Amino acid sequence: MNRRHFLTASASAAWLAAADTDSAGPDYQKPVFNLHKVLDAPVKIASIELLQSGARYFVRTRSADGAEGVIETKDIVDYIPILLRRVIPQFIGKDARDLENLVDEVYIAHYKIAGQAFWCPVAYVEQSLFDLMGKAAHKPAGELMGGVLRKEIPVYLSGSGRETTAEEEVDIYVRGVEYTGAKAVKFKIGGRMSDNRDASPGRTNQLLELAQKRLGGKVALMADANGSYDATNAIEMGKRLQEMKYLWFEEPCPWEELSETKKVADALAMKVAFGEQDTSLWLFQWMIENKVMSVVQPDLNYNGGFIRAARVARMARKANMWICPHNTQTSAASVNILQFAATTANIGPYMEYVWRAPARKESWYSPNFEIKNGVIPVPTGPGMGLEIDPDYLKKCTVVKL
Repeated sequence: MNRRHFLTASASAAWLAAADTDSAGPDYQKPVFNLHKVLDAPVKIASIELLQSGARYFVRTRSADGAEGVIETKDIVDYIPILLRRVIPQFIGKDARDLENLVDEVYIAHYKIAGQAFWCPVAYVEQSLFDLMGKAAHKPAGELMGGVLRKEIPVYLSGSGRETTAEEEVDIYVRGVEYTGAKAVKFKIGGRMSDNRDASPGRTNQLLELAQKRLGGKVALMADANGSYDATNAIEMGKRLQEMKYLWFEEPCPWEELSETKKVADALAMKVAFGEQDTSLWLFQWMIENKVMSVVQPDLNYNGGFIRAARVARMARKANMWICPHNTQTSAASVNILQFAATTANIGPYMEYVWRAPARKESWYSPNFEIKNGVIPVPTGPGMGLEIDPDYLKKCTVVKL
């Protein structure tokens, strides 16, 4: 981090520290953004719609004075009734500048159904409203979230599965590094919530040996177990990764078994990354305070959007931990990880980005996100920074129950 970025990040951290004192209560309840400071006049939410174009879905928000926000969603098909019946009605007619309170209030109204199926719809509405307010203020979303600290985001290549052989999997990422210039890669190990079983006999051992041979010392390596191991086996695997100088070991034990993950974190000198499945801010604070992990990984959708992720980031910052949000999005939907990383002081060294073999560029939105020299530029336009072809949106169908 250069001196200018250090000073900007320090100013952002100081602003957040000041925000901490603005209200009583635990950190996970305190506000992080001052949207009234950015927007002088009320931004009344007039309508919120779910649009569909084939397999793609979008949340479009409109204000009473004509501003419009649009974001592409992920994981919405199974949650559509929750979005349309429970979430959207809580926001209509309200002032978008009160977004922090609105996000808290929608939880209070529907806390019995809280979880990923609830928080994803909230996140899509929230992110669409950040797009709307940014366009109304003629500012990028990062400026609404305390200030832009970075103009480009280093990424690590992710998105692998366990259906490939070890040779195929390593080859995918060798080619990916050559094509993108990425400086970091994450491999899937184990069998995913598999009670210590491998995806196929000997696959993990062979993958680690090949990855070390072909990429070791050239790029940072990470491993994600997706809850494959109990604590004993995870510690054994972690010590091996530690010797191979892996940057972190992600989700070593089943995600609900916090005591098991803590045993792994306590036993290893390397970083343990965790938190992608979690949706409770209280639980994030408990996990951080009790050092269940050393890299904090809320998902920007599963956990409910920018505001809740920024509160987790503040908790992590106080504990001198990185926040590296979980991300499985591509296309226009991945803009949220770039905007969040651009404005978060304690963001980790690389953000997760799903990579596949080069595909045809999309024509319905710009800019397309292309990794060059291991980084993706942060869009600088108003709101989320995307321009979506209005003719494309006109062809979308409004989803109703």
